[in-house]
Amino acid sequence: MNGMIDQPASFPSLEGRSVFITGGGSGIGESLVEHFCRQGARVCFVDIAEDASRAVVEHMRSAGVAVPHFIRCDLRDIEALRAAIADARELHGNIQVLVNNAGNDDRHTTESVTVEYWDDRMQINLRHQFFAAQAVRPQMREAGGGSIINFGSITWLVGDPDCPAYVTAKSAIGGLTRALARELGPERIRVNCVLPGWVMTERQMKLWLDEAGEKQIADRQCLTDKLYPADIARMVLFLAADDSRMCTSQNYIVDGGWV
Repeated sequence: MNGMIDQPASFPSLEGRSVFITGGGSGIGESLVEHFCRQGARVCFVDIAEDASRAVVEHMRSAGVAVPHFIRCDLRDIEALRAAIADARELHGNIQVLVNNAGNDDRHTTESVTVEYWDDRMQINLRHQFFAAQAVRPQMREAGGGSIINFGSITWLVGDPDCPAYVTAKSAIGGLTRALARELGPERIRVNCVLPGWVMTERQMKLWLDEAGEKQIADRQCLTDKLYPADIARMVLFLAADDSRMCTSQNYIVDGGWV
């Protein structure tokens, strides 16, 4: 048993809603795609991993739910991102939900960081979130409002010592969220940030979930259950739906009580 409920809440306002998700080919992103599809949303997602992303599409097709549309995109290429967002509008109409999920938490030391590596980490973990929000804003304004959900991380709250560039980028997303929420609020565009804890994706378990990791979870989390991608996706569903219509400019921590 992993503590997960079998059936998430249903949000009628998400049915038929145009949703754009970054990094939807694996991990938390894959769960986001699945959860929105099961709500009946019209989902487009981008990822650099083509084979894994096409497998996600086929999985949704075989499940008999709404089938997402995959667009291959390296998010370091802002023009390609803008083109993907434009394609999503052509396919599904004005985007009403943007989920800025994509990121990479590769470990590194301060001594090993070069200028080139630093800039690459900012591109992968921070820059595309701003430009995706910039690109969807006119669509959301035309639609009468929307929800932007940025992804931060609890790493900057606890000060993780083994990925300083990643931690820096994730902390900046908190400031970006609050700035955008204030500017876009008059257009009924809500902007929030989700901060996941240590989520048991396949990658995380393969690379870092050893005996020491198990002990760290037991010592740090208030809740004894492990955190899974679906736990994050279900918070995002709420923030995307009309049920959270007066929630904006906030950080939502889903970490089992780690922080």
